[in-house]
Amino acid sequence: MTYRPPSYSSTAGKQEITLLVLLGVISIILWHSPYGGYLLYPFSILATWFHEMGHGVAAMGFGHDFERLVIFPDGSGYALHLATGEPSRLAQASIAAAGLLGPTAAGTALILASRTHRATKAALILLGAALLGSTLIWVRSITGWAILPAMGALCLALAFYGREQHRRFAVQFLGVQGCISIYRDFGYLFSQGGYMEGRAQASDTQHIAEALFLPYWFWGGLITAIICAMIFFALRRAHRR
Repeated sequence: MTYRPPSYSSTAGKQEITLLVLLGVISIILWHSPYGGYLLYPFSILATWFHEMGHGVAAMGFGHDFERLVIFPDGSGYALHLATGEPSRLAQASIAAAGLLGPTAAGTALILASRTHRATKAALILLGAALLGSTLIWVRSITGWAILPAMGALCLALAFYGREQHRRFAVQFLGVQGCISIYRDFGYLFSQGGYMEGRAQASDTQHIAEALFLPYWFWGGLITAIICAMIFFALRRAHRR
């Protein structure tokens, strides 16, 4: 029997998955450390931006007016959108679900983009432009103004002046932050709501339950399954690099 060493693509794929998982584990550990939350604070704000932009973009897709995006210092936020008439139940449920799926969708897209040099650079340019553009058009909070443009400018600087390995690591790190944001929001998925700035606020899964049928915990479980499938797909594609 002759021995055949593993192919380069197989070895690179395993190294890719190892790095992505390691980044995720380190991030989770930092969240639980005394000062780790401060280090990851800008990325928590980015995850909130992904979430609220998911609501806003979905609302525009259903013909609503996306009025503003507000992010509070504690990382919570909301996207205000207005409809000319009574929105359909499907529209209400879809807009609510888009916010929950937004961070993971963005994270998996970034991870997949890191597989090629051209896509990595394009992802940084697109993300940087989106951060800067959305801040000018929709963001209406000091926290958003302070963090989002700086992150957008950094993405553009890396895209045009950074080394390839730095660009790739940045895209992968940002992608992992988007994917594991579900870890911080897991309780939110399976709750009826809470308080934001002292006001009672229904959770997105509760909004889905009110618009359609079945309880909020069913939709929390379904969305969790979809998120896990998205992450699995991204890791599988990364393995095929």
